[in-house]
Amino acid sequence: MAELIIKGHIGIGPTVSGEALVAHDNFSARYDLDRVKGVFSRPAHKLCGESYLDKVLVLNIAKGGVATAWMLHTMKARGMAPAALLLNWANPIIAQGAAFANFPLIDRFDDDITGQINSGDIVRVDPATGTVTVEGRG
Repeated sequence: MAELIIKGHIGIGPTVSGEALVAHDNFSARYDLDRVKGVFSRPAHKLCGESYLDKVLVLNIAKGGVATAWMLHTMKARGMAPAALLLNWANPIIAQGAAFANFPLIDRFDDDITGQINSGDIVRVDPATGTVTVEGRG
C-alpha cells in the first residue's frame, strides 16, 4: 500500500507517530474525557469508553473554553495524554493549550479529516509541515 499524505495547516508541537482513534464528533478536554482513567467519558460522545492514551485523536471541531489550555498541559505532564490531535477546526483556546504543552496539533485540512483516516490506522503527524502520513491501515 502506498502511503497517503494528507495536508492541513501548519501546526504546533513535535512530530509523532501513533495509532489513530477517529470519530466525527467534537472535542473538549474538559467535558469529554476522564483524565484520571484515560478514557472518553461523556456518554453522548461517539468514543465513550475508549482509551485515548497515546492515540492520535482524529475529531471534528474543538469546543470548550480556557480550561482546555491547562488541561492539555497537565495531561501531558502526568503521562495521561493522547499522542496528538487532528481536528477539522481548532479554536484559539485549544491552539494555546497545545502550544503551552508542546502538544502536536494540526487542523484545517483540505477535506474532512475524520473521513480520511480510520481508527487503527498508523499515522505520522508532522506539525511543522502540516502533514499527516497514513503509514499503515488498521
